[in-house]
Amino acid sequence: MKEARTRGGAATCGPDLRAVILAGGRGTRFWPLGRAGRPKQFLPIAGRKTMVEDTVGRVRPLVPAARMLLVADAGQTRTLRRILPKFPRASFLVEPLARNTAPSLMLATAKVWLENPSAVIAVLPADHLIREPVKFRGKLRAAAAFAAREPSLVTFGIPPTYPATGYGYIQFSKDGIRRLGREAFYPVRAFREKPSLEAAEGLLAAGGCAWNSGIFVWRADVFAEKLEAFAPDLWPAWGRMVDALKRKDAGRLRKAFELAPAISIDYALMEKAQGVFVCEGDFGWSDVGAWSSLFGIWKADGKGNVARGDCLTLAATGCLV
Repeated sequence: MKEARTRGGAATCGPDLRAVILAGGRGTRFWPLGRAGRPKQFLPIAGRKTMVEDTVGRVRPLVPAARMLLVADAGQTRTLRRILPKFPRASFLVEPLARNTAPSLMLATAKVWLENPSAVIAVLPADHLIREPVKFRGKLRAAAAFAAREPSLVTFGIPPTYPATGYGYIQFSKDGIRRLGREAFYPVRAFREKPSLEAAEGLLAAGGCAWNSGIFVWRADVFAEKLEAFAPDLWPAWGRMVDALKRKDAGRLRKAFELAPAISIDYALMEKAQGVFVCEGDFGWSDVGAWSSLFGIWKADGKGNVARGDCLTLAATGCLV
């Protein structure tokens, strides 16, 4: 798949596409390598670069650095600036408080909305692995075009390969399917948070389900409309955030964040909103959620051992070093 490029190096995509990269996090999953001040996204776990560098590099052919926002707290933003020294200062968006993903995405979307209400935003976690970046960009381009013309929220669903209990699930309908080019967009029926094994087996047996990737695409003004209609508890904070950003008033912004419930965007909006569509995310996704996930990422020897660095194994099988 070829990507048309502008003079600045980014591929043309039709709508005004922005990337919001969620780069915060507590660093609990990869202890002791990951710490509060050095969470997974700042570690070279999946490859030789940090995961946030991989995320930025994956989307950069579509979105130049000046149209990206990396969202994190003040301390993590300082780390991000060291990792990405050539990024413009305006690309770093500092959360005044840690309040989960809904307030963070409200802040980022409000900032984009003030610049261009019709801009399309791709929300990307900074700590995921995608093995097929070209295919991912093709699907992201299609999702952006769909979101630009439809008053809808779009997400990517990962085809499930086993009855996982550590992922949320998206249940979708094959009635009312919309198509854009080669891509199909299915109406979402429901979101199911991490099910029991029995429930996960039932979901896979019934079909019409996918793992929730946490990757979203929406137009800035559509997000605001959905927020007002389906998340009334968050709507007052949205207005305060917009006002604080207009005034460039850090104190008002902090008060706006304090007003917002600390809740994920899934619970706050995606599970409640009408007009949500899912596109198949068959681009080699992994959330790299635990040390054990590296068995499927790092190259194994003939006895199933995977290692990083100089390692000599003696009568060892299935070890991670």
